[in-house]
Amino acid sequence: MRVTLVGSGYVGLVSGACFADFGHQVVCVDKDEGKISALLQGRMPIYEPGLEQLVASNVAAGRLRFTTDLRESVKDADAVFIAVGTPSRRGDGHADLSYVYAAAREIAEALSGYTVIVTKSTVPVGTGDEVERIIREANAGAEFSVVSNPEFLREGAAIPDFKRPDRIVIGSEDPRATKIMRAIYRPLYLNHSPVLVMSRRGAELTKYAANAFLATKITFINEIADLCERVGADVQDVARGVGLDGRIGPKFLHAGPGYGGSCFPKDTLALLKTSQDFDAPQRIVEAVVSANENRKRAMGRKVIAAMGGEVRGCTIAILGLTFKPNTDDMRDSPAIAVIRALQDGGATVRAYDPAGMEQAKLVLEDVEYCAGPYQAIDGADGLAIVTEWDEFRALDLKRIKSLLRTPTLVDLRNIYPRADAESVGLNYTGVGR
Repeated sequence: MRVTLVGSGYVGLVSGACFADFGHQVVCVDKDEGKISALLQGRMPIYEPGLEQLVASNVAAGRLRFTTDLRESVKDADAVFIAVGTPSRRGDGHADLSYVYAAAREIAEALSGYTVIVTKSTVPVGTGDEVERIIREANAGAEFSVVSNPEFLREGAAIPDFKRPDRIVIGSEDPRATKIMRAIYRPLYLNHSPVLVMSRRGAELTKYAANAFLATKITFINEIADLCERVGADVQDVARGVGLDGRIGPKFLHAGPGYGGSCFPKDTLALLKTSQDFDAPQRIVEAVVSANENRKRAMGRKVIAAMGGEVRGCTIAILGLTFKPNTDDMRDSPAIAVIRALQDGGATVRAYDPAGMEQAKLVLEDVEYCAGPYQAIDGADGLAIVTEWDEFRALDLKRIKSLLRTPTLVDLRNIYPRADAESVGLNYTGVGR
């Protein structure tokens, strides 16, 4: 199949590379000439494990191309995926659909035969209807169908998620379009990945509902963690006891500093705005959004409390800046709120992250960035682990104790057992323990 991805960011690039690896002929388009130039030279605009190698192998095989020429890329495609950004709109929290609609207008002008237009971007209910209206208005004679095909990719594990998905959701009521979509995903047949065909609006809502539910699980266990601290229980024990219930499951039951990233914050807000538009209040999601924002600020206060309630004049080492491991994404990372709270309290912050420091420099000021974890810790008054990168899981605790001026370890991801930290003389603070 001939597949075009409009937008070569996180979703478009990963999807395009994986489609090419299935054997399809794929073109990734982007207006950003700098991004396309970098991709043509083999340089990735994002950090994602395995992506550089996947792109290189499929470019070498002639299945994957990059260009800024949308018209040429669309005219012969069987399917055109819209994979542009849908950030929260400033001021009201609605998803900003201007990039989606602009892409739809450009695609309309380039259509030359029957084409399936697929919204891969995360979009509110009814966006597909508007995309269809825009294309018909711009090109009345075009032969096309508009389909919703939401992505369910986790940053840091996007390639395995794409190739071994829990499900493939296709929002289509047109048999011809559905047939083409099934053909595109046919290579996943041997993996027994279920294909769920539903209405376009149903598919659009499925994406938001899934992300809101996962955000709810995270927020739920975080609040249970607070209760554990008050009653003398360990949230990790409680989470295991809850997660072994087959109706609940163990995933997303890890207490920490709150969720961040490119999806959960904006998607929960967009779902709330949709619920307001349709007069169907989502009280649980409202509480989740509020609790998560409060959570991130509270983690900064937690570090200050562990330091004796005062950090003015202190130097605090921060390990982990990105919202999760295996990504360079700083969007809505809990580390931002933690660091700003420490700075507001008069502390100096030193930080290290394996992949996120360049992005962190764009959103955080007056932070000293270090070349490694021990450099950040050396001479600091306290240490806080904010992101659970693998390289932080087996640090030398004795060495940490010797490098710190005061032996304070705040483990916001519960990487280390309290007994291990205390056995070398560290004053340990975890979450929900």
